[in-house]
Amino acid sequence: MLRNREFRQFAFLFSILAAVSVMFGFAINMAAGILATFSALTFGTTFVSYTKARYNSIAQISDQIDLVLHNTNHLYIGDSDEGELSILQSEINKMTLRIREQNDALKKEKEHLADSMADIAHQLRTPLTSVNLILSLLENTPDENDRKALIRETKGLFVQMDWLLTSLLKLSRLDAGIVVFQSKQIDVNDLVCTACRPFLIQLELHDITIQTDVPKEVMIEGDLSWLSEAIQNILKNCIESADEHGKIEIVCRDNPLFTEITIHDNGKGLEKEDIPCLFDRFYRGKNTSATGYGIGLALCKMIITRQSGTITAKNHPQGGAIFSIRFPK
Repeated sequence: MLRNREFRQFAFLFSILAAVSVMFGFAINMAAGILATFSALTFGTTFVSYTKARYNSIAQISDQIDLVLHNTNHLYIGDSDEGELSILQSEINKMTLRIREQNDALKKEKEHLADSMADIAHQLRTPLTSVNLILSLLENTPDENDRKALIRETKGLFVQMDWLLTSLLKLSRLDAGIVVFQSKQIDVNDLVCTACRPFLIQLELHDITIQTDVPKEVMIEGDLSWLSEAIQNILKNCIESADEHGKIEIVCRDNPLFTEITIHDNGKGLEKEDIPCLFDRFYRGKNTSATGYGIGLALCKMIITRQSGTITAKNHPQGGAIFSIRFPK
């Protein structure tokens, strides 16, 4: 208590007033002096006891806060009947709960980061191992045609790694929240055309047709470049599923509540156990022969949800997979 300047000042002033009161009391008569002395001692003792109890409670709270600062898992601050201390304890309990939640979130984030780094290393190691193997074969392959085929395969692996690194960079930028999406009116026809353009040659080589049913002048709000990339990731998945002579349908429906874009392929469809995890990062499905890195659909979902949209996937009743993207009005 004596460390508190206000308490010391009050004790000093009280001592002076008590001494003056006792002196005046004895100046009047003996009984008045005794009464003044008894009153001063009673009031002083009561005040010191009450103040000491309050300071003990504050010291306990201070000790508990120190435990919080040292990352104590078990923390309890008892209830108090006093108004100010009760409010203070309530606020400290709230602060403690918030700190615990933040610590738990940081631990989960660290675990997620460690798992992600392990997945990234694994994803990069696979094509690098293939490249090393091909380089070894090149050294011992005298046939020119075989050498050209191996070189083409090596170039394809480097393209895959470039796509992987680019996608991971985009995912990290989205995770960090440093991507600023433009909010402009987009014609859905323009969006679909922009998304399909990079696949035109591939579609022609594999004899895959794309049928579109998009009404004119249907508008959504968002970022054209990012949304077209999201749809490209879906189309990439559909093209791989459709194989040769396949068909992909892109349909747009507009109503007062939302605008919906559906993409349907006539492939084998999705495995039931894969559907709940389809948009999870690095998820490649239960099928061990599945191609891809499990990044495209995860990136697709992040792009769409960050622009107030939703995306779902399921099997179409007539066969194949169907992806539905909805943008609220």
